Amino acid sequence: MAAEAHFPVMGSTAHLIVVGGPPGLLEYARARLGELESRWSRFRPDSEISRLNTASGRWVRLSPVTVSVLRRAVQAWELTGGLYDPTVLTALENAGYTGSFETLPHTGPAGPATTTPSPGCAGIDITGRRARLPPEVRLDLGGIGKGYAADLLADDVVARGAEGVCVNLGGDVRVAGMPPVAGGWVVAISDETAPHHDLAHVSLAGGAVATSTRLRRRWRRGGDEVHHLIDPRTGAPSTSAVAAVTVVAAHAQWAEILAKAALIAGLEPGSALLETHSVAAILTMYDGTAHRVGPMERFECWTPSFGGTSPAPAD
Repeated sequence: MAAEAHFPVMGSTAHLIVVGGPPGLLEYARARLGELESRWSRFRPDSEISRLNTASGRWVRLSPVTVSVLRRAVQAWELTGGLYDPTVLTALENAGYTGSFETLPHTGPAGPATTTPSPGCAGIDITGRRARLPPEVRLDLGGIGKGYAADLLADDVVARGAEGVCVNLGGDVRVAGMPPVAGGWVVAISDETAPHHDLAHVSLAGGAVATSTRLRRRWRRGGDEVHHLIDPRTGAPSTSAVAAVTVVAAHAQWAEILAKAALIAGLEPGSALLETHSVAAILTMYDGTAHRVGPMERFECWTPSFGGTSPAPAD
């Protein structure tokens, strides 16, 4: 028997499926995600990340889970050569992303005439349960926060007795344990260039899928269309020719990180980065052309030849 729930959290919609286990697991999962959002949201002035961002170089004491996500963010910056960079908050705000996305106006005045590269993570200090940022550094943990939360929650719900679980946080999907039907957990990969169409469905015994795209969180500034994926090398929204990247990996945090880094890098360097990290992926160009990287054939269970979506909903 499977139970499921949908609810807003972390600026997106959560979809949880829990198979078996004691009663109350969905309620626990919802409360846990709310707690993590309260610690990591840059839109809450009392969150741990907001306190760190406004500390002006002073040490800030953090919870163990926030120290853990911060360490992973710095590691991701290092392993992607800076293509994933959590220090893009000032650039995001300059582009107009100053509040939760659903509250943003569709248009706004032009941003700064010039942009500057993001400062990067080299000056971030983490010792025990304390951290401090250089005065010019401010963090946004949006992407890695959702991915890491999905990983934490999936492992936690299974540890609490669930036979299986699927955690989908705005497209960052982590599955573990027994699916509700035979054949594995099936995750649809949307064609971001063609609404209501799928590129493929993948079947997983366990693991994660995440998509990064320039085509969803968009708005206009000074007559120009901008989006939320900042190229840390310029401090401006990415101009990559890649429209979307979907990554299949063991953990949602790394699928999210590598998808974002590969999109910003572009087709050839992005594909090379994904191959270096031995993940499967699909990079989609603006004309809908899809480039597969790594062992995608191991996971694909249905690929449309006519366009459209699967004749049956994904589990």
